[in-house]
Amino acid sequence: MRPFSAILLITAIVLAMAVVPASAGYNNQWAKFRTLTTDKPDSKILCYVFTPWPWKCACDVDSDGDGVVDSKDECPGTPAGTRVDKRGCPKDSDNDGVVDGIDQCPNTPAGATVDAKGCPMDSDNDGVYDGIDKCPNTPAGAVVNAKGCPNDADNDGVVDGIDQCPNTPEGAKVDAKGCPMDSDNDGVFDGIDKCPNTPAGAKVDETGCPVEVKAFLDTGLITTTDILFDLNKATLKNESKNELDKIGNILQQAPDLKIEVAGHTDATGSDQTNMKLSEARANTVRDYLLANFSQLKADNLTAKGYGESKPVATNDTKEGRAKNRRVEFKILK
Repeated sequence: MRPFSAILLITAIVLAMAVVPASAGYNNQWAKFRTLTTDKPDSKILCYVFTPWPWKCACDVDSDGDGVVDSKDECPGTPAGTRVDKRGCPKDSDNDGVVDGIDQCPNTPAGATVDAKGCPMDSDNDGVYDGIDKCPNTPAGAVVNAKGCPNDADNDGVVDGIDQCPNTPEGAKVDAKGCPMDSDNDGVFDGIDKCPNTPAGAKVDETGCPVEVKAFLDTGLITTTDILFDLNKATLKNESKNELDKIGNILQQAPDLKIEVAGHTDATGSDQTNMKLSEARANTVRDYLLANFSQLKADNLTAKGYGESKPVATNDTKEGRAKNRRVEFKILK
């Protein structure tokens, strides 16, 4: 063989020995050899000392397969599939706690709670991620703001999205669907209706009260001389019941009002007798109303006798005395 041919052959062999060990295929074939020769620090040193130059690349092991050899890897033991930086340390671009490469949702908003795959969670399915959601238990179907809290545009206590009557007037009471209620069917919603027990068919004003009730609410007083008793007794006469029923129907339209039933007499008899008689008659009227009008509340209806102390006419005439023998229903402030 000519000297030139021999030199060319040797050069080709040397180049092949230098290139082949650096290739991925060669490294894979030599994985077992590298592991055996570099699993300990002293064996790695021996590997570099005794391994011929072209095969020294076999001494650079990447135990965790992250692309950074152990000698330069500052974060050994990186989980498979993790993306690392030049130091071999995992990257977490969106700072959600799940490293790149494993993170299947790489652009998680700051503050959002994520699952093991790095994807944001939304426990109440309102469109605002857990961790950002300030109202984490939003009912299904509710419309929420950017913080995840339900909106209630008409302030009726039923949130938007669930509210089937979104423009409820202020003050109206609503049902579970957010729709105003009208218990007495008078056209004025409960909560706004000042007379919630209006009889069927009665004409009412904008407050839901019949004309008679409105007059009572405006003046705060009903005075009647048509409630009659037996002479010097607190026993009601039968003809008094029509008047009492008429007044009871008015009072029950505003059952939450505190009302005083006041008994008054004329000046016949002694002051002490008249005081006791007027109080007894006032209590008789109160008892009748509570017994016959269930909407009225006992705590809101009081009875008091004034005797002859507050006349509205002269006691010197029969007509005047008749006017003084009266029962009054007064709204207490």
